[in-house]
Amino acid sequence: MELVVLVNESDEQTGTMEKMAAHRTPNLHRAFSVFLFNNQGKMLLQQRALKKYHSGGLWTNTCCSHPRPGEETEAAALRRLHEEMGISTSIRHAFSFIYKASFDNGLIEYEYDHVFIGQYNGAIAPNESEVAGYCFKSVEEIKADIAIKPQFYTEWFKIALPKLELYLANRQSKVA
Repeated sequence: MELVVLVNESDEQTGTMEKMAAHRTPNLHRAFSVFLFNNQGKMLLQQRALKKYHSGGLWTNTCCSHPRPGEETEAAALRRLHEEMGISTSIRHAFSFIYKASFDNGLIEYEYDHVFIGQYNGAIAPNESEVAGYCFKSVEEIKADIAIKPQFYTEWFKIALPKLELYLANRQSKVA
């Protein structure tokens, strides 16, 4: 049985719950999203496997999941990045946000999402049970595609992308 960490709106743990139960009720729980970029500044996108419990076949960020009870969020992100994409690299916490999204199958994502970013230019070995495909695209290409075909992207990705853009823009303005 896979458990998720229940949290309050300050990301303080309030308990644990079986993952599918947390997505049916819904209960706010801890999650993470990893965004990797290559040295050309293009983002590594993942197409979720068709048999995922929701959002199968949709395009999304490099990796996302939930930490296990007692597992540090960054350690969980690194673990899942390797399990899903066959990638080992360094990442850093960028920001967090809370979102809620409903799906056609009755499940609801209600997550306190920790966003991690990193750079990667090496080999990719996706786990076929997790990933149907992958590609690198610029943020501009992704935004243009979402504007035309929003149904091809996960809900959390469409929420996180503008937040990521703002974060990256603020970082660059501080460097300049």
